[in-house]
Amino acid sequence: MVSGVRRPLLVVMCLVLAGCGTQAAGTPTAEPRPASPTTTSSAPPPTTTSSPAPPSPKPTKAPPPRKPAASVSGVVVLDPGHNGGNAANPAAINKPVPAGRGQTKACNTTGTATNAGFPEHAFTWAVSLQVRDILTARGVKVLLTRPTDTGVGPCVNQRAAVGNQSAADAVVSIHADGSTSPSAHGFHVAYSSPPLNAQQGEPSMRLARTMRDGLRSAGFPLSTYIGSAGLSPRADLGGLNLSERPAVLVECGNMRNATEAAAFSSKAGQRSYATAIAAAILAYLG
Repeated sequence: MVSGVRRPLLVVMCLVLAGCGTQAAGTPTAEPRPASPTTTSSAPPPTTTSSPAPPSPKPTKAPPPRKPAASVSGVVVLDPGHNGGNAANPAAINKPVPAGRGQTKACNTTGTATNAGFPEHAFTWAVSLQVRDILTARGVKVLLTRPTDTGVGPCVNQRAAVGNQSAADAVVSIHADGSTSPSAHGFHVAYSSPPLNAQQGEPSMRLARTMRDGLRSAGFPLSTYIGSAGLSPRADLGGLNLSERPAVLVECGNMRNATEAAAFSSKAGQRSYATAIAAAILAYLG
């Protein structure tokens, strides 16, 4: 009984061992199936340690384009007072020339200077060039009565002829005064009076008032010693008497006054006068 039971058990064991061991030659080996993923932990996924991305920059609004200054049409003659070579040529500048109203006057003069020796002709030349540049940039045609600051003259009648022959819309002569009183200060604007022609009437008066108002609004004080309210009617200035166009002469201040002398001698001061004079001319033309 015992031996009969054992034989079938051995056969079963052999078959089991044969199924787990080697297989018959020529039978293909089956590819192993991938194991199904198993979850080994219920813990949450690890958090990242990198810094968050910076926010995108907000687009900036471009400023609106600046509008170019409007062009102004017209012809302007600038007359820088005196000249650098006058003092060395007395015979030429003392020659009598017509000055209007039946008068004759010296061709020109040397001009004045500050107590430190800065000459009027250098001041008027520097200011006139800057006024010219400002006006030219706005479309105004500008002529100068003298081309340099090293020449002689020209005479007052020749200066007036530049404005007349060019049919200028405005003639502005630029000067600085030389009062002997150091306390005297302030600017004034001269014009021909009584007028000798129509252009010396209302047009010249309007130019004089516009120039006066422009300088005053720029912060320059009115004259304390010549004229009234910054205006000075004159019958003795040849350049104004002979003009057939609207014309004024600007005395920017007293070169013997310490405060004004410092402004006349400095680049910043010259620029301030030029800016105010140019603005007044543009206002008149506009």
